[in-house]
Amino acid sequence: MLAILKLIQSMVKTLHSDGSPAQIAFGLALGMALGLTPLFTLTNVLVLALLFLLNVSFGSALLGWALAVPVGFALDPLFDRIGHWLLIGTPGLTPFWTRLANTPVVPLTDFNNTVALGSLVTWLVLFIPSVVLFRWAVVRYRETIGQKVMGSRLYQAVAGSKLYNYYRLFRPE
Repeated sequence: MLAILKLIQSMVKTLHSDGSPAQIAFGLALGMALGLTPLFTLTNVLVLALLFLLNVSFGSALLGWALAVPVGFALDPLFDRIGHWLLIGTPGLTPFWTRLANTPVVPLTDFNNTVALGSLVTWLVLFIPSVVLFRWAVVRYRETIGQKVMGSRLYQAVAGSKLYNYYRLFRPE
């Protein structure tokens, strides 16, 4: 229960941050890569490097990661089928996979794992549409209910409480 409350708090904080909708959207989309794909791969090291190098919302990336992990686990059978089709079911790609397997460092991406390959390809296909969708959703939220949320009694009570003020005093910005 506490984890869900922290996730909602993080989501509201991210949506009300000074970050632009594009920064939040790209952060969410990059965070999805961390949640959809197996964690310990070179691919995720590259995604983390992008998060540090690009001007995106790191908080929204963590949020995207947290939201995508359960989705990734639920979709593992689909990712397995996609990866299996790409690795084994398409003989024309065999020379390509053989070249990649013999290239230094590339095997660290774990592309020969059907779930890892299927989830990576799915994320790559969904990356641009998810950025567009997330950006639209952030803009709509801020234009419509964002001000209502900040003006709600619950939000004001939490924001005005001494506990919240102590939290704000000691939290890193």
